[in-house]
Amino acid sequence: MMYRIVSGWPAAVAPVEEALEADRFVECGASQEKSVGWLEPRGHANGPLVEVVGGQWLFKLMMEVKVIPSSVVKRKVQDQLDHIEATTGRKPGKKEKREISDDARLALLPMAFTKQSSVLVWADPAAGLLVTDAGSQGKADEVMTCLIKAMDGLVVQLINTETSPAAAMALWLSTKEAPPGFSVDRECELKAADESKAVVRYTRHALDTDEVSQHIAMGKVPTRLALTWDDRVSFVLTEALQLKKVAFLDTVFENAASSPGDGKDDTFDADVAIATGELRKLIPDLLEALGGEAALA
Repeated sequence: MMYRIVSGWPAAVAPVEEALEADRFVECGASQEKSVGWLEPRGHANGPLVEVVGGQWLFKLMMEVKVIPSSVVKRKVQDQLDHIEATTGRKPGKKEKREISDDARLALLPMAFTKQSSVLVWADPAAGLLVTDAGSQGKADEVMTCLIKAMDGLVVQLINTETSPAAAMALWLSTKEAPPGFSVDRECELKAADESKAVVRYTRHALDTDEVSQHIAMGKVPTRLALTWDDRVSFVLTEALQLKKVAFLDTVFENAASSPGDGKDDTFDADVAIATGELRKLIPDLLEALGGEAALA
């Protein structure tokens, strides 16, 4: 997910590091249902929470939640309700049921399994670009909230384009012509806009066919389309202007392979330089292919 940095990006790393340190990730306590905090992007315990490589800033937010199946809570609550009715002859009201449910969840928390997920954040202050690999808008919003808390005054907006991704993808597929610098790959999803909500998916299938064009002519809207940029990076573009399944092709690593690093740190720096270097060129080309970036609200 791509954001435009509108204003408020800090000039120095130190104040940000200090602010993130106050929210360093700590695992859930026995009665804690969720924990969110920052981790070291490089992976070194107690290391920096902000990494800057070639002017590119990197962060990592960790989220841990305790998973309690609703069926287990429901069964425990029902046992308690049955006990109250059997011993007192009355049925608990709505308020008491909520309290019993809350108590049941609290009692089950120490025994619950934990589930962890992390989100990487990459910022290119010079280009005014901020990108996260959050898998959903809700998770991205949580990341942005944590980042803005650490950087008082930071303002960001999701990037929008003059031409919607869906309209652009429909044009590329119906004309069988990809935008300059890109090629259409073999994956696509089309959805009907009417009440039928019909979905057609193509996987490992040629898309320059009359069948695909006919689906679009009949009103189906592309929601996902696999593309390759400059024979260097492949990805799936979504109707929400998200890039999924980003993969760097062999040509990207040819130069890096000729000068291997000496250790884990060298590998980290090289990976960051390669990934951000490619995406810094891909993203402007993609925005141009979508009619340019829309004016900020």
